[in-house]
Amino acid sequence: MSSTKKVTVTAVAVGLSLVALSACGSSSGSGDEAADSKSVTLVSHDSFNVSKDVLKAFEKSSGYKVNVLKDGDAGAAVNKAILSKDNPQGDVFFGVDNTLLSRALDNDLFQSYEAKGSGQVASQFRVDQGKHRVTPVDSGDICVNYDKKYFADKKLAPPKSFADLAKPAYKNLLVTENAATSSPGLGFLLGTAAEYGDGEHGWESYWKKLKANGVKVVDGWEQAYNEEFSGSAGGKKAKGDRPLVVSYASSPPVEVLYAKPQPKQAPTGVATGTCFRQVEYAGLLSNAKNEKGGKALLDFLISDKFQGDMPLNMFVNPVRKNAELPELFVKHGVKVDDPETMDPKKIADNREQWVKSWTSLVLK
Repeated sequence: MSSTKKVTVTAVAVGLSLVALSACGSSSGSGDEAADSKSVTLVSHDSFNVSKDVLKAFEKSSGYKVNVLKDGDAGAAVNKAILSKDNPQGDVFFGVDNTLLSRALDNDLFQSYEAKGSGQVASQFRVDQGKHRVTPVDSGDICVNYDKKYFADKKLAPPKSFADLAKPAYKNLLVTENAATSSPGLGFLLGTAAEYGDGEHGWESYWKKLKANGVKVVDGWEQAYNEEFSGSAGGKKAKGDRPLVVSYASSPPVEVLYAKPQPKQAPTGVATGTCFRQVEYAGLLSNAKNEKGGKALLDFLISDKFQGDMPLNMFVNPVRKNAELPELFVKHGVKVDDPETMDPKKIADNREQWVKSWTSLVLK
């Protein structure tokens, strides 16, 4: 998706009807492959990535060839999967996160399967324990990132909190993603709702302040981070002029890993008081043509090998207990000790209305 292998996922959070047309013309070609018992198809968002040797080792040990169908932004891919659940494009879907999980479960997208190794997944990530329709795979924190050079040159302290972002000192500096078309955008909205709540002085009041302070809204992470943000390699090339962007706590290692030569310190920092915890799940699709292969693939996604491979491929944190993290990821990533969180039921009960209210308030 990007030259820096996009940190994680962007997701559409709008109603199914908005993607019905695109679903009809979406990526194709998995049907015949899925019908072949020697192959198994993983449907995912564009940011899925795995080292070739790790995938080859699984194929050799399991006897299945893995076909990866990248089907756009995560939310759009989820919605397409729901629309095609009676004749799915693949066997396993990876990339539905906690902000959209209820939509997938309410629409019976997945069938039950408790993956081997589930006991090694940290308890805080486990959901749907009665039915085991989804398997936690990774977690990450959606946070505002800042361009260190910009703030050093301006002799301005970077923001630390949601409240800071609305201050006059940071006017016209922040770019965020559309909460109706992007997972980080939605996560940032949920973070503000968790911080400020509802009511007269709740999140809507906060967003009025952000709007008055010149927040810029774009459709997705790719545009925000790699075009508008002055601190990223892509943003520099595109002459981006926003030194604050909604991205991830694990974004700084990206800027180090792909730089030549690699800098000793990441050129971007993280405002840790602006973070919202995101968890991604995978599940065996209802009506999967190769259930046995799909189950083997889910086992693989929480295996030591895959979990250890994720940090420098998808720039997310493993959910497996005691998983080893690469030195570069640990050194340059930012550990968030107290991110904003929200009960999945509260997200499910309020998401659609909050997105509508946010759209009306911020985009009109």
